[in-house]
Amino acid sequence: MTESIMSKAATMEIPINSNGDTGTLAEDDSLEQAAKRQWSLGEKVGSSQGPRDLQQVMVSGPNLNETSIVSGGYGGTAEGIIPTSSIKGPGIRYNEQFYKRIEVAGIGSNMNHSSSSSSMTAEESTKGVAVEKIEQVKKWGLNTYKCTKQMISERFGRGSRTVDLELEAQIEVLRDTKRKYENVLRLARALTNHFYNMVQTQHALGDTFADLSQKSPELRDEFGYNAETQKLLCKNGETLLGAINFFVSSINTLVNKTMEDTLMTIKMYENARLEFDAYRTDLEELSAGPRDAVTIARIESAQQQYQVQKDKYERLRSDVTIKLKFLEENKVKVMHKQLLLFHNAISAYFAGNQQQLEQTLRQFNIKLRPPGADKPSWLEEQ
Repeated sequence: MTESIMSKAATMEIPINSNGDTGTLAEDDSLEQAAKRQWSLGEKVGSSQGPRDLQQVMVSGPNLNETSIVSGGYGGTAEGIIPTSSIKGPGIRYNEQFYKRIEVAGIGSNMNHSSSSSSMTAEESTKGVAVEKIEQVKKWGLNTYKCTKQMISERFGRGSRTVDLELEAQIEVLRDTKRKYENVLRLARALTNHFYNMVQTQHALGDTFADLSQKSPELRDEFGYNAETQKLLCKNGETLLGAINFFVSSINTLVNKTMEDTLMTIKMYENARLEFDAYRTDLEELSAGPRDAVTIARIESAQQQYQVQKDKYERLRSDVTIKLKFLEENKVKVMHKQLLLFHNAISAYFAGNQQQLEQTLRQFNIKLRPPGADKPSWLEEQ
């Protein structure tokens, strides 16, 4: 009975006007009202057969897109049948709105799912960076602990250390040489300052003698001789100052740049040696203990770390050996030139040989600045 009623509701007569529009009659119901009656009939029948869910009703109910409208009476000719898919009635709007709501709900759930997945990816990347930093801090702390332990053991004579006797002797000679050259540099700077003050005093004394020779006619010649002598000494003193400044600059470069660079490499080598001994001691302690699955895994890890530190230590030891060799050659070459310059300039100055003094400066390509020259830039002073 329910099926016959539903089929009748699906094919109810809807009169068509001459222009093709649907008419509205009081005794007829629209498709929406038929659907409502179908729903109410389904509820009445379902009260005796049990509740019917929405899906069953929609499956058993009419498909409004396939429903036909009959222009004549019920059971009329097929020529008056018009498909309802071309008519936008209230029932069709009802169905379309219903499915649109379902689609919008599905799209919303997909958007929520995509946003939640992107937030989860960002959180996972943040956690990955945090875990990596924690691992780096953990590795640094473990390495610092091992090196500190090794250093304390060496200080108290409890631990063993790797020693290269030949290289250690060369390093000690370099440090002693640097201390002595620093003393030479300090004394040369002091000589430069004192001699500069003497030259300035001679310059002022020569100006005073020249002024007095103009104001004292009875002593004009005597003041004039002394003024010329002081000016000549001042000129030679400025030439000697140029030679001494060049000597000081070369010694400063050798001590505070070349030697210092080699000592920095030596410091890196000593740190690598300490790390190498720390991991070597750790490997020896693990190898001397009992052997089980956990200990074997730790021994393998310690062996890998030991090999890494050994390669680093040997590489830096080779770098130190090469730099010490080049430093010695450079030191001999530089000091040979600078000591010869210093000797010739001092000898020519105190011998009063102005030509030899100027020739010495030309020999070593030293150019003097005129008295009125601007102060050199910081790059030229280096």
